[in-house]
Amino acid sequence: MKLAPIVKTFFCLFGAIGGGALGFKDSHVNVGGLDGHWECLGSVDVDPAANRDFARLVGTRATDMDLMDREQYVAYHGHEPPPGWREATPDDIRRAAGFRRPNAVFLSAPCKGFSGLLSQAKSLTAKYQALNRLTLRGVWLTLEAWADDPPELILFENVPRLATRGRALLDQISAMLRAYGYAVAETTHDCGELGGLAQSRKRFLLVARHIAKVPNLLYEPPRRPLRAVGDVLSKMPLPGDLTAGPMHRVPQLSWKTWVRLAFVEAGKDWRSLNRLAVEDGVLRDYLIVPAMHNGGLGVRRWEDSTGVVAGQSLPMNGTFSVADVRFQQRALWRDGQAYGVRRWEDSTGAIAGQQGPGQGSYSVADPRHTGPAKHSNEFRIVRWSGSAMAVTSAHGTGQALADPRPAWDGRHGHLHVAGFEDTSRTVTAGGKGVQGGHLSVADPRPTAQGRLFTKYPVAGWGGSSGTVIAGDDCGAYAVADPRTSMSPDRAAYLTGGHLGVVPWSSSCGAVSAAACHDNGRWSVADPRVCDLVQVAAMPAANDRLVAHILAEDNTWHRPFTTLELAALQSLFDPEDPIEAAAFQLDGTSDQAWRERIGNAVPRASARAIADEMLRTLMLADAGETFQLSAAPVWVRPVAAALMLAQGEEVCHG
Repeated sequence: MKLAPIVKTFFCLFGAIGGGALGFKDSHVNVGGLDGHWECLGSVDVDPAANRDFARLVGTRATDMDLMDREQYVAYHGHEPPPGWREATPDDIRRAAGFRRPNAVFLSAPCKGFSGLLSQAKSLTAKYQALNRLTLRGVWLTLEAWADDPPELILFENVPRLATRGRALLDQISAMLRAYGYAVAETTHDCGELGGLAQSRKRFLLVARHIAKVPNLLYEPPRRPLRAVGDVLSKMPLPGDLTAGPMHRVPQLSWKTWVRLAFVEAGKDWRSLNRLAVEDGVLRDYLIVPAMHNGGLGVRRWEDSTGVVAGQSLPMNGTFSVADVRFQQRALWRDGQAYGVRRWEDSTGAIAGQQGPGQGSYSVADPRHTGPAKHSNEFRIVRWSGSAMAVTSAHGTGQALADPRPAWDGRHGHLHVAGFEDTSRTVTAGGKGVQGGHLSVADPRPTAQGRLFTKYPVAGWGGSSGTVIAGDDCGAYAVADPRTSMSPDRAAYLTGGHLGVVPWSSSCGAVSAAACHDNGRWSVADPRVCDLVQVAAMPAANDRLVAHILAEDNTWHRPFTTLELAALQSLFDPEDPIEAAAFQLDGTSDQAWRERIGNAVPRASARAIADEMLRTLMLADAGETFQLSAAPVWVRPVAAALMLAQGEEVCHG
């Protein structure tokens, strides 16, 4: 007789698109012959698009809810909330969970204010301090929602810098959890090592275990070696493959960015470009030329098979022409001379009932040019030295002359420019413009004399400015300032990995919400050949396109596609073509997709954590308070935890 599986429930605060929830749902553990798995009760997030993604991917309803209080809302948004807005309450959290109590709660609050990508000065502003306080408010809402029957385990995930920038908030969170009967541990881990990913993603994790309900230990998941980027991407279709959907399209970058990426050595970033020799604005030692595609303008034999029919099958980009042995004359083209032109000295064919130029040889090469006599003056131009044709009553024929004289004579002086030392002509009533007479002058005086009226000049750093006048749209109000606001060492920029290219055999960095080719190592040296349409001429520097440039290492240095970033986050299995083709996020914006993917918890890492939590809960249900394991303990050892609990009971008594 097979025993029914043990089902534990979990709930997500700040659940985003459900990366963590997917990991929990993937978790299956066998303890003492009993199978266990997780059931999701729901999620809460302020982003409606992320909630729609959660519902589609996880299969559980996600609730649109702003967890800020009014003070936080005003500080973050800079204005009062709209009509109908109200602060979330613990009852709202219970309602979002279907009024069921979860065994575990997973929180991943917004981390922008704690991230190292944000400057220290900006993180201290009222806006980001309000965002940071969501961590404290989220934990408080969770504890109050189920204060009478607390969840057994609470996980709080964020960036590692939370332990320093958010120390005060973290101390309050830990104190609050202990007050509700939890043992708390603060740890840092690499999601890539927990989930065996192809990225290194350092994260902070606070684990809280309710001492009375879970007396046994909670151990850390085992660590695995990082994988290579190529291990994941090689399982997917080539970028740009239409079968993989719009999220797998290659970003259109400017031509100059493609060239820069091509010359960045794999494993390095933009500083690799410093080794290139540039003279007169061009590379001295390299030349980029268009590549001829295999089979360009190719013609297939009638008895041969064709190649793969691509999305843009044109004669110029492949063998998409055929030597057709069939020839069937159309009934209207019996003589095979449609649009035929007869020579002047030849005879024509039979005059048929249909005599259009497209239906036979019904045109003639006429050597005569003047045409019939009665129209011999049509649009005719008479030479200055010749005689005119007969003057007829027709006003539109034969009345044109090739006049060698200047078009503007001195009598009227149209568009005339007078010398500075000459006298001007008579000012007439019709002189309303430079075309009406001698109304222009060749002024030899320098323009500096009109300096007060010079529009938009830029003063040199070593020169003096013009007079400061009341007019705000003219004068020397700009300066060529040689100073820059950047520090000389540019330390923050030098360590950002801008335009970095990751080798195919290496792992990438953490997939962030702002992942783009020019703000980190978000390009890869792809050794696979991808047939992309190329133009014969070199594009302009700022032309946006998809280019395929073979770099020095004979690979294509290209940015990750949005779908590849999702695969690196283990949000779907790239080896399953059906699952990969079905993965699609809400909307059509690559920028919004990438932000939500970067905010997600890696699915495989969440599963590793969920496995250990599920095993601990199942052992607690079975009364097993001891487990032999070589893995580090995540929270306080059981003996010390019990002592702490007893001490707390004495204090409260």
